[in-house]
Amino acid sequence: MTTIAAAAAQAAQLLTARRQTIAVAESSAGGLVSAALLAVPGASAYFLGGAVVYTAAARRALLAIGEAEMAGLRPSTEPYAALLARTVRDRFQADWGIAETGAAGPTGNRYGDLAGHSCIAICGPRNTTATVATGSADRAANMEAFALALLRLLLDGLTADQDGIGRP
Repeated sequence: MTTIAAAAAQAAQLLTARRQTIAVAESSAGGLVSAALLAVPGASAYFLGGAVVYTAAARRALLAIGEAEMAGLRPSTEPYAALLARTVRDRFQADWGIAETGAAGPTGNRYGDLAGHSCIAICGPRNTTATVATGSADRAANMEAFALALLRLLLDGLTADQDGIGRP
């Protein structure tokens, strides 16, 4: 089974080899994705920055996403995850932006999502979103599952982007 550290190391290797950069916006994963990417020696070659966007106040302060950008969107959805990924990529001028948003638990979030629900997105040469549903109320386990799912989605995008062409 792939661990967060192993997935981050694989992503780091691909990003470094291609001379591509990444920026991260995460919510319910609480910084685990950024920490895993930064734990790989040489992270300064590919990691530009990240934000834990846990509240609306954080979303406004860290990514400058206001009410206009949120019109018609609800957090903890794939379109919202895509907005976070695109915005963090653009703000850091990175090749890749990746994002996660959800409900780690032990209860659901105020938007009606159950614990164990997360939406993830990558934005770059490949754009993809997905929904994760663990069916668990275990907060720590969900945080790890969300982080791993986002890193796996990134790896899928990096692998599909064999040309390594950089930002569209």
